[in-house]
Amino acid sequence: MKLPRATGREVIKALSKAGFAADRQRGSHVRLVRLDGGKVRKVTVPAHSKPLKKGTLLRIIKDAGLTKEQFGRLL
Repeated sequence: MKLPRATGREVIKALSKAGFAADRQRGSHVRLVRLDGGKVRKVTVPAHSKPLKKGTLLRIIKDAGLTKEQFGRLL
């Protein structure tokens, strides 16, 4: 699957659908957390209005414990 282009705000909305909740914000970066079987999963997303770079988006998807396909369905 080809990786979709997404802004930080769109990524935050998609991760919210996956059960993540905003924990804190520092500047333009938002920390999202989710309890995953007793383990806390933390993901930091830059909340910019421009599209995220490919490597940044891949890292966010990996940190969230999702596949590209799962993430694509959440968008």
